[in-house]
Amino acid sequence: MQTDQQNRLSHIDREKLVRDIKSWGMDLGFQQTGIAPVNLDTAAERLQQWLEDGMHGEMSYMATHGSKRYTPTELVDDTASVISVRMDYLHGSAAESNTILDQQDKAFIARYALGRDYHKLIRNRLQKLAARIEQAIGQYGYRVFVDSAPVLEKPLAQNAGLGWIGKHTNLLNKEAGSWFFLGEIYVDLDLPADTPAIDHCGSCTRCIDVCPTGAIIAPYRLDARRCISYLTIELRGSIPEEFREPIGNRIFGCDDCQLVCPWNKFARYTKESDFASRHGLDEASLVDLFAWGENEFLDRTTGMAIRRTGHIGWLRNIAVALGNCDPSDRVRDALEKRRNHSSPVVREHVQWALKRQLEKQKHA
Repeated sequence: MQTDQQNRLSHIDREKLVRDIKSWGMDLGFQQTGIAPVNLDTAAERLQQWLEDGMHGEMSYMATHGSKRYTPTELVDDTASVISVRMDYLHGSAAESNTILDQQDKAFIARYALGRDYHKLIRNRLQKLAARIEQAIGQYGYRVFVDSAPVLEKPLAQNAGLGWIGKHTNLLNKEAGSWFFLGEIYVDLDLPADTPAIDHCGSCTRCIDVCPTGAIIAPYRLDARRCISYLTIELRGSIPEEFREPIGNRIFGCDDCQLVCPWNKFARYTKESDFASRHGLDEASLVDLFAWGENEFLDRTTGMAIRRTGHIGWLRNIAVALGNCDPSDRVRDALEKRRNHSSPVVREHVQWALKRQLEKQKHA
């Protein structure tokens, strides 16, 4: 199949095709597009070690697909190259992150989750890019992915020249920092690959030093079980008590490692209006959000990544944040209204928060 495809495309100037793909990607709103080969041997070794160490916690899906995650040709037959893209998401209209983190009564939500869920938006753009390629060269084999299958998107993006994987395990770009999403198109076209990005973290350890829960246990080593993003989004049960106080007012994800990264001084605001904050969630009151019933939660989070945590997880996370607030009648009244919630997870975290409020009041 691949040989037939290569013979059929032998008349095409592949260097020009790659230049065109990058230009079309820019037209579709991607800030950068690159081409990666399919070899991920080094990343595969790191992933296997990470899984063996149990650092994926309850994210069993990270192990269920075996070698498909790091062998593109097993996931999609005849894949010869991967088109990798990045799209900025930080919106200039959002409240300043550190200002919200400093206000205990406000809810901090990771900046990527404040607007429309990026999955559909980027997938639709990638489908358009794939269709544009087909217009130019004729029918070919491809599949589009946006965090929707076992794909090692960061190693692929690094190999495509979009950035390097920093010590916090996020992708970093010298001209754009780290506030961007990634997406891929697996293609059966043998395209000229870009030069892999080089690591520029140097001796900096700011991301390691700032992590509230010590989740970055060593450079390039993230223990998800300690990560606030994992604890507030992926974890379905109780948040271990040792992490509740360090969580502070972070109710969905955590951006601390990005906020201190020197490379993010080069980050650019997105022009995508869909990524603007919805429902005032960039500076919302914890008490107000805690009052949302399930129907209101589902209604207000329609088309947003926040829905992933579910209403139970939402209440659990906010209860922890309320427990970390300075003691007040308003906070205690809000917690008391959820004391007998039907979910044992919510009840447990509400009781912890009320106890913490009482302890804080005694020492005030």
